[in-house]
Amino acid sequence: MTTPMQWVSVLSTQASLEAAVRDVAEQAKRRLSAMPDLGLVFISSAFTSEFPRLLPLLHDAIELPVLIGCSGGGVIGVNDRGQVVEVEQKPALSLCLATLPGVTVTPFHLSQGTLPDLDSPPDTWVEQIGADPADAPHFILMADPFSSSVNDVLQGLDFAYPGAVKVGGLAGVNDFQGGSTLFLNQTLHSSGLVGVALAGNIAIDAIVAQGCRPIGKPYRVVEAERNIVLKLESPDSFGDGDLQTPLEALQGILKGLDEGDRKLAQHSLFIGVVQDGFKIDLHPGDFLIRNLLGVDPRSGAIAVGDRIRPGQRVQFHLRDARTSAEDLETLLLRYQAERSLNASAPAAGALMFACAGRGEGLYRKPNFDSQLFGRVLDTVPLSGFFCGGEIGPIGGTTFLHGYTSVFGICRPAQVSP
Repeated sequence: MTTPMQWVSVLSTQASLEAAVRDVAEQAKRRLSAMPDLGLVFISSAFTSEFPRLLPLLHDAIELPVLIGCSGGGVIGVNDRGQVVEVEQKPALSLCLATLPGVTVTPFHLSQGTLPDLDSPPDTWVEQIGADPADAPHFILMADPFSSSVNDVLQGLDFAYPGAVKVGGLAGVNDFQGGSTLFLNQTLHSSGLVGVALAGNIAIDAIVAQGCRPIGKPYRVVEAERNIVLKLESPDSFGDGDLQTPLEALQGILKGLDEGDRKLAQHSLFIGVVQDGFKIDLHPGDFLIRNLLGVDPRSGAIAVGDRIRPGQRVQFHLRDARTSAEDLETLLLRYQAERSLNASAPAAGALMFACAGRGEGLYRKPNFDSQLFGRVLDTVPLSGFFCGGEIGPIGGTTFLHGYTSVFGICRPAQVSP
């Protein structure tokens, strides 16, 4: 009889690291019916001084052929009462174990000093990762937030492994050291990126909830220099030469908003960049949300937190707690409907990489995103951590996000007969 794919998520809030490790190991052994092929560990920054002791304690408590993980501002997992909880700013340890029949698990560490440059051929990236692109692997990634090369790594992986789903996040900052910590098997790393490539009978479905809603209409960029947008073309006159500065367009949009949204725009205004140049009907998930860095009142230009090219379509967005909740619920329900329609294999487990700016600070209540996930996908064990930046795909390209919750939903690629 073939062993089914199985994921188990456990969490402990014991204040002692030894007690927390013992707690998660005992819970995991009770819930997992077969030997794990992969472990993922997330530990809160409250344990910073004890990070070097974590891996020896874990490997003594439970057999883990491959283990990756990192520190986080908070961690997410299933407690001993079977509830998914988000523990922020308190001691907590989350452990996820996966039994993955028919899946090859390839762990790796990339250091900034040995990365290929972006002009290198794909083979140079493949050599460092150790996974064959022909096997169509998917990736779980965790990176040091102080490494300037994270975006280069994502571009390189997209180049070498096109079509592969890549999800993850930037590790939390350790409180008094100002750094972050990554774990790979028996080794602790303070920089670079750790990850696993998963190939074979596995699929990872990504949900990227950026928590924004559009205002106004999409505009086409006519003039831009790097991240500075100079001229926009009105959505009602594409091709007619009716040009506006971004400031003029924004002022026109703000006049049509109610008082609450105008106040929200003073501190929570963003810009969405359409990723599919041919798509007409736009929905959440079609935009890459980027920060609006500033406005030049003299020229009417705006500065955006990413490079913008002429010809791209952009739309202003607002973000608040209500919008974030509605955005995530819409994406989860759409995923559930599509999964039912396609008769895909049921999800076995999921990972959540949530911005430290979400959570209780945004929603004014605990466990919001994880409980919303559970209401839609109630039998799927969930684990993860609060990040300093979230990794996930938009329009087939992998990006580093902010203020986002990224979910990686794992299931067999093939439906069992």
